[in-house]
Amino acid sequence: MNVALLRARAAVLSALRATLGREGFLEVQPPVLVRSPALEANLEGVACADGFLHTSPEFALKRVLAAGLPRIYAMVPSFRSEEAGRHHSREFTMLELYLNNANYLDLIPLVEALVLAAAAALGVAIPNFTRTTVAELFGGDTPPDDDEFFRRWVTEVDPRLTAPTWVLDFPARHAALAEVRGDVCERLELYLGGLELANGYSELRDGVELRRRFAQSAKVRLESGRSPHPTDEGVISASDRFPRTAGIAIGIDRLVMALTDTSDIADVQIER
Repeated sequence: MNVALLRARAAVLSALRATLGREGFLEVQPPVLVRSPALEANLEGVACADGFLHTSPEFALKRVLAAGLPRIYAMVPSFRSEEAGRHHSREFTMLELYLNNANYLDLIPLVEALVLAAAAALGVAIPNFTRTTVAELFGGDTPPDDDEFFRRWVTEVDPRLTAPTWVLDFPARHAALAEVRGDVCERLELYLGGLELANGYSELRDGVELRRRFAQSAKVRLESGRSPHPTDEGVISASDRFPRTAGIAIGIDRLVMALTDTSDIADVQIER
């Protein structure tokens, strides 16, 4: 256990909360035990009691948005049953925030301010942020097949994302809970220190379409021999009622890793 890294982590958390407070965000405490762990077919929840430990606080926070709170965030443990590695842990800390009357591009200055505040708390300088699109990263020809897409992403694209980089406009089939515009979805990711740090959207506000996406996810999981994720009726109802909104999830462990030049996520967590 590295005490210096735990001190750095505490300083980052404090800086993030202070910045969000100045920006008028309210911190809310979502439930960790939920009925449905996710929409995305590739995400695996951790079963617990009569439900799952949440993979993110997304569904709960969208119910809060629908109830009328405009700028909200949660900074909570999240759980995913995936292979552990230097950049992955079954339990990790996620900051998820929602900005009302905004789209995905409006998230960029806010998240940059959060990263810079965290860096300043540790006395770390951050190079200038850059922006690109998925199509540009693939040389203008985004692979239509996901097997090829992810193979080339891992071998050709990901190794180039070492500077602070925003990646915009993913293929529409990768929308998850994002709005779709033509053949792309209004989704963005932030890379910092060679790590995927954040994933955000212009949030889908169409319950019928969201139900269709749950059904499609269930079909994909069944075809691969996995149990489908339960449909979350609460988030479907909420998606018809909250205003135009942008939301983003930021991995706190990875942020600390990037700012402290740490190569293993276990080094910035308390060991079990």
